[in-house]
Amino acid sequence: MTINIQSINFTADGKLIDFAKKKIEKLEQFYDKILSAEVVFKVENASDRINKFAEIKLRIVGDDVIVKKTCKTFEEAIDLNVRAAERILKKHKETSDN
Repeated sequence: MTINIQSINFTADGKLIDFAKKKIEKLEQFYDKILSAEVVFKVENASDRINKFAEIKLRIVGDDVIVKKTCKTFEEAIDLNVRAAERILKKHKETSDN
């Protein structure tokens, strides 16, 4: 699976990129037909502290899975997105296996 990471309005550091890649690679254990993943990080122009936006788009056979979260940190947003994607992939696998 190829993972493309894009950061908008800031430069993502290596730790954040590695964190995101490790989390997303773990999704393959729930659904092995993931073709690629696109991650977008963005700092939104919000006055409050919850302004870190992360989106994960998973390209899977026959469909796309898109999850988006805005949190206090990018790591938290990635973590919540991966959990949501995991649930979606498990459901998708159940329906495709039947």
